[in-house]
Amino acid sequence: MKTLFISSILNRFGRALRGWAIASLLLPLGAAAQTTGPGSVRGSLVEEGTGQPVPFSDVLLLRAADSSFVAVAQTTEQGTFKAVSLPVGTYLMRVQDLNYKPLRRRFTLTEAAPSAELIGLKMTAASATKLSEVVVTGEKATVVEELGKRVINVEKDLGSVGGTAANVLQNVPSVSVDVNGAVSMRGSSNITILIDGKPAGVGNGGAGGPRLDQIPASRIAQIEVITNPSAKYDASGGGGVINLITKKETKNGTNGTAALSIGTRGKYSGNLNVSRKQGKATWTAGYNGRDVTFWSNSRSEQTALLDVGANRETVRTTQAGTGSEVHRNHSLRVGVALDLPKEQSLNFNVSPGIEQHLESEGQLLTQQTGNDAVQRARGRQDLDVNVRILNYDGNYRRTFAEHKGRELTANFGGVVIDATVPVVQRQFAEAGSAQPAQPSTRQQLNVLGNIQFGQVDYTHPFAAGKGRMEMGIKVERQDNRGSNKFSYATSEARPDDFHDSPDRSLDYTFEQVVPAAYVTVQRPLTEKWSVQAGLRTEYTIVNGTIQGGAGIKQSGSLAQDYLNFFPSATVNREFGKEPGQNRLQLSYARRLNRPNFMQQMPLPIYQDPRSYRLGNSRLRAEFSHNMELGHQLNLGQGTLTSTVFARITTDAIQRLRNVDTLATRLAGPNAGLVTAETYENLGRTTNLGVEFSLNQPIAKWWRLNASTSLYRAEIANNSFGNNRQALVGNVRLTNNFTIRPTLDVQVSGNLRSAQLTVQGRQLAQGQMDIALRQRLFSDRAALTLRVSDLLNTQRYAGEVETDVLRSYRYNKDETRVGWLGFTWYIGASKAKPGRIEAAPQGGGGFGG
Repeated sequence: MKTLFISSILNRFGRALRGWAIASLLLPLGAAAQTTGPGSVRGSLVEEGTGQPVPFSDVLLLRAADSSFVAVAQTTEQGTFKAVSLPVGTYLMRVQDLNYKPLRRRFTLTEAAPSAELIGLKMTAASATKLSEVVVTGEKATVVEELGKRVINVEKDLGSVGGTAANVLQNVPSVSVDVNGAVSMRGSSNITILIDGKPAGVGNGGAGGPRLDQIPASRIAQIEVITNPSAKYDASGGGGVINLITKKETKNGTNGTAALSIGTRGKYSGNLNVSRKQGKATWTAGYNGRDVTFWSNSRSEQTALLDVGANRETVRTTQAGTGSEVHRNHSLRVGVALDLPKEQSLNFNVSPGIEQHLESEGQLLTQQTGNDAVQRARGRQDLDVNVRILNYDGNYRRTFAEHKGRELTANFGGVVIDATVPVVQRQFAEAGSAQPAQPSTRQQLNVLGNIQFGQVDYTHPFAAGKGRMEMGIKVERQDNRGSNKFSYATSEARPDDFHDSPDRSLDYTFEQVVPAAYVTVQRPLTEKWSVQAGLRTEYTIVNGTIQGGAGIKQSGSLAQDYLNFFPSATVNREFGKEPGQNRLQLSYARRLNRPNFMQQMPLPIYQDPRSYRLGNSRLRAEFSHNMELGHQLNLGQGTLTSTVFARITTDAIQRLRNVDTLATRLAGPNAGLVTAETYENLGRTTNLGVEFSLNQPIAKWWRLNASTSLYRAEIANNSFGNNRQALVGNVRLTNNFTIRPTLDVQVSGNLRSAQLTVQGRQLAQGQMDIALRQRLFSDRAALTLRVSDLLNTQRYAGEVETDVLRSYRYNKDETRVGWLGFTWYIGASKAKPGRIEAAPQGGGGFGG
């Protein structure tokens, strides 16, 4: 008996000492993570067979999205454990004890259900015990599924090497990316784009700021895609929210990454990110650069009916072009984060950058009126866009040790965009053609844009863990000022001698101010039911002025103000034994889409010699009702998510293309057909569909992510008096293979069916990518090879068909590109592969 007693004491002492050593080892990581949040988890461990408590075992909590360390706990003599102040999200729990086999569990903490209980977890005795160092490994999934939210680990996505944010999103469920870099979700391009949760000043495929296809993927650690945001988020973005989370390092000492990627036919990309954590301050600095050249070809065919005198004649035009596009991006980033007394922190960041977009295209133009002879001409378009950008932001955070979960945050920041956009159009008469030469024109758009915002948020937990309340206020101001100068060459002999045309030039101003406030409350109703409800109010004030442009038709007044309320609600039902294992969620949110200044300003911007885009000053905001019913089932390491969704949009903003008969007549009988694109509020759109997504390891060396969506799109166009319907679907498949412990291969592909537009459709498209990554020097470096669009099938094609216009446009950019990338990890933390302390905290992945 005495021997057994002494053995028991020594065993307990050994477990306690080992737990203290592991906790000491992980203490710097815990200090770096500084987890604060409303979440908590408690549970108990018992021995399988005997039911006896298992004391002094180590319970590690890792983020499911990237397997990074969050917290560590240890069971008491009664076998119970508890971890508090956890952020909401999905976790992987691993229990380690040398006398037992490892135990793993997956659970989810949400705003509606921030607490989890894991009682009576059974530990199986180990057949043998071998003392060794504690090594925790975790395999990051490329896409992590949660109800209403997806997290894409860019560093794990081998397809991001040398690419942009738009390339990363191409393989994300619910998301489509077109040739212009415009992103749509479930058929809506009304997307809110954030960087680290703050306004980014990023344009979705259009003017007004940098585009997603100009943001290097090497700068991004993760991308969050939120399909149905709550009232806590801005009401704009009825199609959803995309949050780009940039790379950061929080480990002590000096850490970072340096990467270089080289692509075929003149493509280069590089970045350097370094952080230094010492004492209460963490200093960060980084550089991202990209210089790529893409080659392209395009063609278009248009047929229109025009009134010529008393007769109506058919005019046919074609346009074929070949050219190149050069994108150059350079940006710096400097920041500091300070740990202040009394659970406070403060950080500042500033990031200046420059962007240049050069485009040159040679064109062959033809035109035929009725049965007359075909006239031919040559054309050329040159575009030189220069953008200077300055991002800045600051953040203050206060937590309260005596009130777990209580938090006060304040944010401020802004974006300054200074851009010049000169477009030169030239036409030359073809030898032997009766078509006269058209004078060269130059159009220069100057834009100075500012976005400033300030926000204060407060979180108040209810007693006894019975939910919490969040509230906040925000003010955001956008200001755009610029000019549109039009000039022409008076002589073909002097094509670069341009003279201003006051009748076609103008100056403009645009200002939008949006004060907002919100409150959300979440509470558990029963052990299995929880609910969250919120209300947001926003007051929109828009003003704009236009001076000049006597020869440009103006109509309406650019002055609007309106107050709106945006409710949201979410109901959760847990069916599994563990939170998040088997969950059903129903959500609703009302959202809006405000037209941007380029959609409202009547600035005619020529895209080629025969087409231009013009804003509409009478354009109003569109409103949408968004509903989702989702189910998530976690089976071991696999996740199956299914969603039924509906989006009903009123006063839908639609892009229209029409024949500009006046411009066509003024250009002359043989000059060609001139079309104009503009925007109108037209009727109601309804998208109703289903989505399925599977994230499943097939074997230890093979992980599969598959998704598909199918929805019915309907455009009830009140102005045209007809309804248009179409069935739209897409399929995505990503396979990750671990050939050797240091060699990974990724094969991915996507296929999207034709999509409905108000006047026609965009034709189907798809592509396939392949990439491999070899880790080197004990995970201190990585070499990645990627081939995008292996089968060279990615292209854009669209059709328009109305009573007077039939149009077909095709564009094929250089999409089959080979990339070779090398990444070096700075700092000693990469010395031993597989350790959790070696994992980058939000950055430094192999994909960069």
